[in-house]
Amino acid sequence: SKIPINTVLTLVESLPRRAEAVIAAKGGIFVVGIGFFSLCFLMTSLGGQFSAKRLTDSPFTVRTEVLGGVESRGVLRKISDMLEVIMKRMDSLSKLEHDLNFPACCETAGLVERIQAIAQNVSNMAVRVEQIFQNSMAASRVVREGTSGQCDVPRDPHFPDCPGKVDWMRSRWTSDPCYAFYGVDGSDCSFLIYLSEVEWFCPPLAWRNHSSPPVLQKNPPKRQAAFRTDLSALLDQVGTGKESLSFMKRRIRRLASQWATAAHRLDIKLRRSWREQKKILVHVGFLTEESGDVFSPKVLKGGPLGEMVQWADILTALYVLGHNLKISISVKELQGFLGVPPGRGSCPLTGPLPFDLIYTDYHGLQQMKQHMGLSLKKHKCHIRVIDTFGTEPAYNHEEYATLHGYRTNWGYWNLNSRQYMTMFPHTPDNSFMGFVSEELNETEKRNIQENKVKNMAVVYGKEASMWKGKEKFLQILHRYMEVHGTVYYETQRPPEVPAFVKNHGLLPQQELQQLLRKAKLFIGFGFPYEGPAPLEAIANGCIYLQPKFHPPHSSLNHEFFRGKPTSREVSSQHPYAEQYIGQPHVMTVDYNNSEEFETAVREIMRTKVEPYLPYEYTCEGMLERVHAYIQHQDFCSIEAPFPPANASRVWPGGLFTLLPNSTLLGWAANSTVPPCWPPLSALRLTVSKEGQSCVEACQTSGLVCEPAFFRFINNKEALIKLEIQCEVVELEVNHIFPAFSVARHECGLQKESLLFSCAGFSAKYRRICPCRDFRKGQVALCRDCL
Repeated sequence: SKIPINTVLTLVESLPRRAEAVIAAKGGIFVVGIGFFSLCFLMTSLGGQFSAKRLTDSPFTVRTEVLGGVESRGVLRKISDMLEVIMKRMDSLSKLEHDLNFPACCETAGLVERIQAIAQNVSNMAVRVEQIFQNSMAASRVVREGTSGQCDVPRDPHFPDCPGKVDWMRSRWTSDPCYAFYGVDGSDCSFLIYLSEVEWFCPPLAWRNHSSPPVLQKNPPKRQAAFRTDLSALLDQVGTGKESLSFMKRRIRRLASQWATAAHRLDIKLRRSWREQKKILVHVGFLTEESGDVFSPKVLKGGPLGEMVQWADILTALYVLGHNLKISISVKELQGFLGVPPGRGSCPLTGPLPFDLIYTDYHGLQQMKQHMGLSLKKHKCHIRVIDTFGTEPAYNHEEYATLHGYRTNWGYWNLNSRQYMTMFPHTPDNSFMGFVSEELNETEKRNIQENKVKNMAVVYGKEASMWKGKEKFLQILHRYMEVHGTVYYETQRPPEVPAFVKNHGLLPQQELQQLLRKAKLFIGFGFPYEGPAPLEAIANGCIYLQPKFHPPHSSLNHEFFRGKPTSREVSSQHPYAEQYIGQPHVMTVDYNNSEEFETAVREIMRTKVEPYLPYEYTCEGMLERVHAYIQHQDFCSIEAPFPPANASRVWPGGLFTLLPNSTLLGWAANSTVPPCWPPLSALRLTVSKEGQSCVEACQTSGLVCEPAFFRFINNKEALIKLEIQCEVVELEVNHIFPAFSVARHECGLQKESLLFSCAGFSAKYRRICPCRDFRKGQVALCRDCL
């Protein structure tokens, strides 16, 4: 049937008026039912109408009935859901009308406003129904319970917050439907039951039936994780409907054979040892509609792909390692997987968390806070946050960050800093997750070297805006090399790209790989920071040329980093390439110095390099690293105080010893080793210079700062063994400690374990630094970490 859309809206708009009539007549409980549950609005040009195709057999009607309160709430929820669907489809139609230049015969904007008004009226009506229903229930409850005093608010010193929480519930319990879901009905009895049995602010009620023993949750038997090489089930799980998901699936397919080979190698390396299968939820928050998803529309327009590259590789690594994986790309999916009660997230989850681990990002963390409420604090030890640029401890500790000027829009979650997982190993306080680059076999490497064009350069910059102001050094480069670009454009060549540049437009990944295999040079403009492309270019036999930053960029002096929860100073466009790869594959020069730039170009033309890919960015390297994290990192178990009270009996010879042929201290070989990962055999204890962080101090000795070791060196024993003169030893909340002042002979130990920081430094203090060794090509793992 064809029904004018205005007729539909007029009928729906009458609902609130009909509802008011029933409220007045019945003094309480009512329902409004709608007989069109599945309408699909399709735009046509026939008489300025929408064609409403009926998807059910029932006729198109609007009816008003009187039902019970429980049914009324259910139907009102369906009405709200239906209106939300209509709004989304109307929004799509308005976009279609705009894109296809449809005549404005249907006055879409006006219709959208009418639907919005209807939705608000239905929402208001739902609130009134709920209030009336609950008041009625409360009245009947009073009659039933009498005045026995069973529900007097207790004044118990062990539960000091109980009276205040009851007062809050009296005025605000209708603010979230989740309270009604748990049986709250407006009476003090229901408040006390909820606050003592669902939350923990009030004591258990004596008259409640507590005779039956609590049902103990049986831990399911542990299952073995087996490596997977067929990725078809993973591809089905990733889903469809977004260009970002299509990009991720193409990447997974392209690298499938390399993942399979890597899985076989790692299985042999681990001697096919037993590995526990974990239940893992991956919630990709930045791709949800609720977070705005600005990435998906730009996938085919030169937008950033680094985050999608990393998430595709994380999903694949977890799946190939054999874990039980669930993937969420929407808040609705997140709620379903977690078993969140309906509402706005004010109530906690009452059951156990159905996952061992949850991988998400900052957007997802915020969504989980909104929908898990108090449960997030209870379960946050299971969370791993994918965090490109890193989060330092001073920014992570909410109270400390607020008091000392480290508060930003992103930090302050009070996690263990190792729960943040970065794209590159630039922040030892965090765990290094990484991604993978395509690995070449020997035949491919030989073919690349034979077919290199020594005077061919490819520019790192897909967006035309990145080329602004770069003419001077591009002119120098053009004197020596043929310059190629991959700048996105729709119809006209971007004016920012010089005429002498051969612009290929935005290339698919495989065509870009072929271009890089021919090119001699891959040149960066200074932005984007720390992306995957330079590693891919180096892996395809290019030399990467990048600008040096004077002074280094940081959150203190550069807009891009402002607000990010880190004080890290970025010395070049790609610090990992500069520090961990270096020459001859990477050259970092001052682009403002024309002579230095031109000298570098000439040297690149003379230099021959082989394709190179660090082991930690191969599929095997990533599998090895993620496997180690999953099997060994545990942030839920309570750590015993260290050192214990009987330390002198357990370690009569002391905790530390001077290592042979070294100025560093290690864990005493004859000491009992407390449980720890990484193992304490990897510990190397040293002291920084004034104004130097432990990151730098450890790097000076060819080591890596290890935050897991701080709790073992945060004691007087370490100060004595390092021969530090302390007139005073303070225990303080300070992200610089443990540290000491040479001038004042003052020593400070850390009082708050969340503030143990590799990154912290002060001009007044020398840091006590726990370093460790690392595996060749795998900086995230110590030699004994597997």
